[in-house]
Amino acid sequence: MANQVSFNFSYDDDYEDEICDKSEMVIFGSFAIPIFSVVITLSLTGNILVLIILALYENLKSLTNIFILNLAISDLVFTIGLPFWAIYHVQGWVFSEILCKVVTFIFFTGFYSSILFLTIMTICRYLAVVHPLSDLSTPKHSIGVFLSVLIWIISTGAAMPSLLFSSITKVYHKNNYSQGCEYSHPLWETVGVIQQNGFFLVAFAVVTFCFIIIMERITVTRSLTRNTAVKLVFCRVAVFFSAWVPYNVVIFLRVLPAHVVPLLNECETSIQLDYAFYACRLIAFSHCCLNPICYAFVDVKFRSHLKLLQVRMENLISRRTMD
Repeated sequence: MANQVSFNFSYDDDYEDEICDKSEMVIFGSFAIPIFSVVITLSLTGNILVLIILALYENLKSLTNIFILNLAISDLVFTIGLPFWAIYHVQGWVFSEILCKVVTFIFFTGFYSSILFLTIMTICRYLAVVHPLSDLSTPKHSIGVFLSVLIWIISTGAAMPSLLFSSITKVYHKNNYSQGCEYSHPLWETVGVIQQNGFFLVAFAVVTFCFIIIMERITVTRSLTRNTAVKLVFCRVAVFFSAWVPYNVVIFLRVLPAHVVPLLNECETSIQLDYAFYACRLIAFSHCCLNPICYAFVDVKFRSHLKLLQVRMENLISRRTMD
């Protein structure tokens, strides 16, 4: 979960050496604002362009395009919550508790839907390459719609605990405190992290298996068309997992009990882990703007559609200017 850095270290005011000072965390977190601004701008621009191109130039009955459409929507859903997380990085949670629940719910819905759509896209590419003659390699449009609806139901269901059990908490630092937006009980935070890591590991295992088999088949057949399609899927998947692996590792370490890894309870180690949490969260949150970049660099057809859209917009502007 996107947790605010917690300063819940107990200390006695009479002994200054017992204080674990994390005041520099606020300064480090302030760098989030410009980074989030860039990510939000790129995500909105890129994913809206993907939706426009799909609507104007692509066949939405294609299974691949149905999943690309849903993936772009998933990225936009995730992007909606980023302005709130950006402010949270610097000022703590300054909004209402209802908004805390909604934004956390949006975060998890975007995460789970992204990982599920990427996984199903990889499985479909696996079937098309490894079992091209199978009926499963060319599923119908209705199956694509059904899978999309099912994935959104699973994603919202998996995110539901965050909606029910997130609340505003007090985050202490010395004699002052700010507000955090976290699970109301440590048990739910642990359950949430286990669930998030579980989804991530299962998806990673499935995707890895599919790509190993796909690469073996491509090496034998040397199919250029399939190779290009696989490159695009691989780019999307590689970007997603590269962004989220460090974050999932860090949040797992943060919920480990102190008696399991005593080193994590030491002040210096805790500070280093908080720095890692901030940095990894920024990287993970940036994934929503990277899929359109994959399309632009890998997909020749997407670039050609983008040029057609540019020409179309230029002609429209010219006509309005002449009028």
